[in-house]
Amino acid sequence: MLAIRLPADIEHRLEMLAKATGRTKTFFAREAILEYLEDLEDLHLAERRLADYQTGKTERRTLQQLMKQYGLED
Repeated sequence: MLAIRLPADIEHRLEMLAKATGRTKTFFAREAILEYLEDLEDLHLAERRLADYQTGKTERRTLQQLMKQYGLED
């Protein structure tokens, strides 16, 4: 369970969208949170990979090398 307070303008926008689409405010809030979490997780992973590369823990690979490794060559 999660309860949040939104500024009136955001609450109004969310309410209008819900009415216009026949979806619930909860649906849109859940979707927005999931999308944001996925973006943050991607960013965190990218930052970890960059740090690993910068500290020499991993090597640089070209797109062609990765495609060959995973059998995605033309």
